[in-house]
Amino acid sequence: MNVSAPFIRRPIGTALLAIGLFLMGAVAYQFLPVSSMPTIEYPTIRVSASRPGADPAVMAQTMAAPLERRLGEIPGVSELTSSSTLGTTNITIQFDLNRNVDGAARDVQAALNAAAMDLPGDLPTLPAIRKSNSSSAPVMILALTSPTLLPSTLYDIADTLVAQRISQIDGVAEVTVSGAEQPAMRIRVNPVAVATMGISLEDVRAAISNANSLSPLGTFEGGDLARTIGTNDQLRAVRDYETLVVKAANGTVVQLGAIAKVEQGVRNSRSAAWFNAQPSVLLVITKQADANVIETVDRVRAMLPELKRWIPADVEISILSDRTTTIRASVRDMQLTLVATIVLVMMVVFLFLRRLAATVAAGVTVPLALAGTCAAMWAAGFSVDNISLMALAISVGFVVDDAIVVIENIFRNLEKGMTPFNAALEGARQIGFTVISISISLVAAFMPLLFVAGTVGRLFYEFSITLTFAIAISTVVSLTLTPMVCAHFVKAPPSPDGTWLDRLVERVLDRSVAFYDSTLVVVLRHRFLTMMVFALTIALTCVLYVMTPKGYFPQDDTGLIFGGTRAAPDISFEAMKDLQQRATEIVLSDPAVGYVGSSVGTSTFNASVNNGRLFISLKPPSERGNVSSQQVINRLRPKLLDVGGMRVFMF
Repeated sequence: MNVSAPFIRRPIGTALLAIGLFLMGAVAYQFLPVSSMPTIEYPTIRVSASRPGADPAVMAQTMAAPLERRLGEIPGVSELTSSSTLGTTNITIQFDLNRNVDGAARDVQAALNAAAMDLPGDLPTLPAIRKSNSSSAPVMILALTSPTLLPSTLYDIADTLVAQRISQIDGVAEVTVSGAEQPAMRIRVNPVAVATMGISLEDVRAAISNANSLSPLGTFEGGDLARTIGTNDQLRAVRDYETLVVKAANGTVVQLGAIAKVEQGVRNSRSAAWFNAQPSVLLVITKQADANVIETVDRVRAMLPELKRWIPADVEISILSDRTTTIRASVRDMQLTLVATIVLVMMVVFLFLRRLAATVAAGVTVPLALAGTCAAMWAAGFSVDNISLMALAISVGFVVDDAIVVIENIFRNLEKGMTPFNAALEGARQIGFTVISISISLVAAFMPLLFVAGTVGRLFYEFSITLTFAIAISTVVSLTLTPMVCAHFVKAPPSPDGTWLDRLVERVLDRSVAFYDSTLVVVLRHRFLTMMVFALTIALTCVLYVMTPKGYFPQDDTGLIFGGTRAAPDISFEAMKDLQQRATEIVLSDPAVGYVGSSVGTSTFNASVNNGRLFISLKPPSERGNVSSQQVINRLRPKLLDVGGMRVFMF
């Protein structure tokens, strides 16, 4: 059976199919998401519970322990971690990679419902769950600063306007605001004063709650019209709270200002952030798993001028980190590598075939195989990343092999005197099974990667499948389009002395074969020495393998350094702020550092007051003297040892 015969006899139909494959791949490439590495979904659920006023030990006993007992019974849980701080407990449940995150969320919700009877009865809200991806690094970090506005006002602007608008952008998964909290009134009651006046703290709480109650007041209805009574009794100014009557008895009126200090503050006063040592609010943006990171960041950048028209003029939105800078450079570098690989392969093919039609017959498999692979990648949900581009670059050498085998067999029939059409028919029939066997053997070489478990297996799954796509499509092209081109456009096989290029290439090949022949004779005469060299080579290979540094992945200099700070558990918030600011000043003094975002206190990133975070954005390589991120980390670590009472770690 000759599968190539219908395509050889119908050149126009074959050409149209090839053009359709190329166009389909070109369109699919535009829709492929772009990222630095393949997207790996880690099924992770986060549970948060609050009990205002409870210390960490009470939270661990009354909240974390009952929840962990129920959550630990869920099948497929690979890791369960919890942290308890003042009034807050956060639990992170990570499931096996093959577990569906939606099904895991349903199981977690069922476990929370079962644990409700074991929880304290004075909880203001039930524990909440949120799906997350522990591998999703921030694609962009923004900083809001102002020389005149308070951090609480900046947080209100960021939380109610900026974050809400950015969250609506296509591709954005989550926008986390940290560095301050929502505005609130902070009332510090004097215990001596309330004891002297015979007032309990419950009386104070009830007076404040009743003065800020929002309840329906009813309507006025007449014969023709009806009006709803709508008033807002909430107190918003410090003076309104100070004049609030807490108790009135026997002609004595006790106002809140007489027994407490009222000041404008924030809901959580143990949280702060800075941008280049200036008080700031940080917005950390993460993308959706299937979103194009470059397009997502471009949409956010395009939205920033519009956002600036909606916020006060003295609020500045600065870009602390843009992860796409290195992703764009990495993808561009891999694309250039891919183009260079294609050019070099085609040059080698042309030197050996030395005929334009034959070179086209072999070379046309490269763009068609790559285009078809892009279409298959889009259908499989893959992305354009370093792993998939590396697979495409490697596949360039594979995809031309099948075509060259077909062309060589057609040339052999031409040399026997057959016409080009008959030579293509007979050559494709003779070599078809061999081409399919070669392709299957190549695919089999990458099959073991499909069975690797864990994160490494997920990463190289895309690599092996992409190569499989390229090899399979190149096999189809080599058995259809390549013999068709040879049948209708190749008139004769290459001649050893037909042109000056033929004579030059043949002369170089003859000398290479002669040199190989002479060296082979020497090796065969000294067999014992050859075996000794072979054994020493194997031994040296083993030694070098042991000495070579090993790691999970090659280090990638993104220009962004994540840092963490940790102090003693009993440190006060003010002392932690001072230590964090000292560490920030040391980092800013490094000539390679461009921007530093710093946060401290309980927030989404920090579990407790004694923890802080550092986002260090380096200058472009040309401006920092091509100093790597690791070199910057190595010279910052000794300096940060001067910050007593705090440990600083960076990665």
